[in-house]
Amino acid sequence: MADQLGTLLRRLRRQSGLTQEQVAERSGVSVRTIRRLETGKSADHRLGTVNLLADALGVGPEDRLLLAATLANASSEAAPEKISGPSPESTRDPAPESPVDSGPITGPVPLPSPFPRIPGALAEATAELATEVRRRWQIEEEQRRVHDPFPLPVRWRPAPAGLTDHAENIQRLPPGSASDGVDLSGDLRAVAEVYRRIPSGRLVVLGRGGSGKSILTIRFVLDLLAGPAVADRVPVIFSLGSWDPTATALRDWLIDLLLRDHPHLVQRVPSGSTLAAALVDADLVLPVLDGFDEIAEGLRPHALEALNATSMPLVLTSRRGEFAEAVHAAGTPLVWAAGVELVDLTPGDLTDYLPRTSRPVTTRGTGPDTALGDGNGSGNVWDAVLEVLRRQDTPASRNLAGVLSTPLMVILARTLYSENADADPAELLDTTRFPTRHSLEEHLLAGFVPTVYRRLAPVRATGGPPRRRPDHDSDPGSERVRRWLGHLAHHLARLPDLDQQDLAWWKIGDSLRPSTRLLAVMLTCALSVTLTEWSVGLIAHQFGSVLAADLDGIVLEGSLMGPIAGVAFGSVYWLIARFGSTAFAPSQVRLRLPGNHNRVGRGPMRTFTSRFGTVLLGGFVMGVGCAGAITLERALNNRVSLTDGAVIEGTLINMLAFGLIFGSAAGLVFGLMAALEAPLDIASAATPAGLLSANRTTVGRQVLVLVPALTLAIALGGRLVIELLQPLLGPMNWPLSDGLFIGVVGGLGGTFSYALGFTAWGQWVIFCRIWLPATGNLPRDTAAFLDDAYRRGVLRQTGAVYQFRHSRLQHHLGDAYRLHHAHYAPATFTASTSTLIPPPRGGDAPDTGAARLRTGEAATRTDSP
Repeated sequence: MADQLGTLLRRLRRQSGLTQEQVAERSGVSVRTIRRLETGKSADHRLGTVNLLADALGVGPEDRLLLAATLANASSEAAPEKISGPSPESTRDPAPESPVDSGPITGPVPLPSPFPRIPGALAEATAELATEVRRRWQIEEEQRRVHDPFPLPVRWRPAPAGLTDHAENIQRLPPGSASDGVDLSGDLRAVAEVYRRIPSGRLVVLGRGGSGKSILTIRFVLDLLAGPAVADRVPVIFSLGSWDPTATALRDWLIDLLLRDHPHLVQRVPSGSTLAAALVDADLVLPVLDGFDEIAEGLRPHALEALNATSMPLVLTSRRGEFAEAVHAAGTPLVWAAGVELVDLTPGDLTDYLPRTSRPVTTRGTGPDTALGDGNGSGNVWDAVLEVLRRQDTPASRNLAGVLSTPLMVILARTLYSENADADPAELLDTTRFPTRHSLEEHLLAGFVPTVYRRLAPVRATGGPPRRRPDHDSDPGSERVRRWLGHLAHHLARLPDLDQQDLAWWKIGDSLRPSTRLLAVMLTCALSVTLTEWSVGLIAHQFGSVLAADLDGIVLEGSLMGPIAGVAFGSVYWLIARFGSTAFAPSQVRLRLPGNHNRVGRGPMRTFTSRFGTVLLGGFVMGVGCAGAITLERALNNRVSLTDGAVIEGTLINMLAFGLIFGSAAGLVFGLMAALEAPLDIASAATPAGLLSANRTTVGRQVLVLVPALTLAIALGGRLVIELLQPLLGPMNWPLSDGLFIGVVGGLGGTFSYALGFTAWGQWVIFCRIWLPATGNLPRDTAAFLDDAYRRGVLRQTGAVYQFRHSRLQHHLGDAYRLHHAHYAPATFTASTSTLIPPPRGGDAPDTGAARLRTGEAATRTDSP
C-alpha cells in the first residue's frame, strides 16, 4: 500500500505541473521526505505531512477521498503492532453521521481523522492523554468552585464580520456555492455542540478581560472529552503568552508544552520522535489556545500569520481589541475560523446568582442610602444592593452594574461579601469612596487576597501527606502574603516573554539578577567542594595519605580548591545560562533502577554522544582549576616561586592531565547515565508539586549513581590517562591511594555541585529555599505557600505550572509591589500608551480589561538583588 500511496502522490504532482522542489517550497515538507513518499520507501505516513502535500498540490475532493483511503490502508499496514486492547472510548458504536460530515468534501479540507486504525502506541498515548486532561480540568473546575452554587451564565453573539473569515470558507464550500451561514447560537452548556457545527474546526472566542473565556475553555474541553467525538482529537489547553512565533514554530511550541505538562510523552516511537511529536503530527491533539492577547504586542501579527500557515483545527481566545489590532496589522483574520464574542452579564443574572452564594442573615442598615434597608427582618446581604440595581438609575448603580457585568468581578464580589460576615456590599454604592468603575474594580481586586487569607487553615490535598503549616498561618492578616505574591507577580512581568502568566517553580529564581544567581551558584559550588575536601582530608589523614599529610595542608588545600572550583563551575553555569535554550529545566526522565524496564526509547549511544561533549568541557575546566589549586598550595607550603620555569611547566602538564582526567570521567559517567533513563510516570507532573517531587527523587538517584561512578572513573581513568601521556610528557605519578583521594573529592564535590547548581531542583533549593526567603521576598517553605495559595483560589494550576487566577489580579499585585518598593523607577509611557494611565479621581475609567497598565514593560529596575 505504500507503493500505491507513492504512485498516487506522483500522479497528483505531475497533474499539477510541479516539481518536487516546488512542492517542497509550497508545503514546507522537505524534498527528501517527498521523494521517500513517492518511491514508497517511507513507512511513517503522517496525516499532517500528507495534508500539507494535498494543500500544496491543490487536490480536488475526489482525489482527497482517494488519498484518505490509500493513506489509511498504508498506515494500518505499516503499523508495527496492532491496536492494544480497546479503550472505553473506542468500544462505543460509531457516532451517527452529522450533517457536516454528509456534505461535500471540497478544497483543502483536512483529511478524515483519526484513521480507522491508529498504531497501538499512539492509540494508548491518546487515551492516556485524554484521561489525564479530563482529570486535571475536572479538579481545576472544582477548585474554582464553578458549580457552587451553579455556573455563571456565559453567552455570546457572533463576532464582527471583519474579525472572521468568509462563511463559505468556514464551511469549506466549493467555488460558486452559497453559504446559508453557521449556527453559532448557544451558551456555556452547549459550547462543544456549537463547535461541532463548524466544518473547518476553527473557532475564535473574543471577550473583554474577566468575561469568562477561561471558564468557557475548561467547559469546552470537558464537554468535548465527554461527548461522542472523544476519539477524534484530544483537546489540550495551551496558554499563548509564552509563545514567540518568530523564534519557535507552532508545532515545536505545542510539543514543548506537551512535554512540560505531560513528561511521560517523552517516550520515543519507532520513527525516533517523541510521543508528543507523534500525537501532534498525527493530528490527534486539538489545540485550545488561550490568551492570544497575552502575546507581546509586536508579535501578535506574526502569531496570526503562523496560525494561518497551518490547517489544523483549533480554538483561540483573546480580548477583542488586541485581536482586532493583530487582524488589521496582518491584513487577514484567522483563516477558516468562525468567531463569537462574549456578552456581559445582566442584572437578572446577578439577582439569580449572588443571593444563593450567601446565607440568609438579618438585614443590615449600615449602607449610605436609607433605601437599603431599615435593619429589621431577615433577608440576604445582597437584597438591598440588587434592589437598587433593579430600580434606581443613579451614578452609583450604573457604576456597580457595569463592574458586575463580568464573571471575574462577580466572583471577587462574592468572595469579599458573601463569604465575609464582617463586610457589607452596600458600601459598593458609596460614591464618595468609589466614584468610578475603576475605583470599584481596584477595591475588589485589593480586597481579594486579604479576604481569602482570613480562612484559618488550608485544605489538605486529597490523599496527600501532612503539610507543615505555611509561614503566614501564624499571622494571616499580615502584609507578608501580599508582598510575596506581589514579588511573584512582578517576577512574571520581568521575564523575557512579556505578560508571561506561567509561574514555573524552576524559573522563580530568575527574579534575581543574573549576576546574583551566578554569585549564589559559585558560592554553593565552592562551599560544596571545600567541605568535601576538608571532610575527605580529615578521614584520609587518619590513614596517612600523602595528600593529607597534616591538618594545615588539609585546611589550606580545601580553602584554595573550593574558590577555584566555584570559579570553574560558575564559568560553566554562565555559559549554560547565556547560550542554553532549555537551561535548568526540570528533567523529563527518571533513572531506571533495577526492576524498572520502561525506557525512554531513544538509543543510549545517541544520548551519550550528545552529552559527552558538553560535560567534557565542564570537567576539563574543573581539572584545570584543580591543577592550579594544587600548584598554589604546594607553592605556599614549600615556598616555591610560581614564576619558576619548572613550576610553570609542571602546572601546564598537570592542567592537561587533570583536565583530561576530569573531563573524560565526567563525560563518560553522565553519558552512560542515558542507559538508565526512563520517562516520568503520567501522574508525576500532574501538579507543580508532583513535578518538583519527581525531580527531587531524580536528583537523589543521580547522586547515588554519580558519586561512586565519578570516584572510580577519576581514580581508574586517571591511571589510564597518565599511562597514555607519559610517553609524550615524561614520567608522571598517579598512586592508587592518591587517585582514590582525588576521585572521592571529585566524585562528592563534583556531584553535589552539579546537583545544587545545575539541576532544576538544585536551583529551587538555592534560590527559593535559601536566597529569596533570606531576603524576605518569599516564605521559608515556598512550595507549601504556593500550594496553599492555589487552594485558597489565588493561583490556578495549568499542568506543571501555576498561574494567577486572572491576569487582572496578577497585574494588580505586581503594580502594588512596585508601588511600595522605591528601587523600581516610576513607569514611563509613550504617547501611544498614555491613555492606559487611570483617569483622575472623579472621572470614568476606560475598560481596564482591554487596556491595562503594562508596567512589566515600562518599569525599570534601579536597585535590586
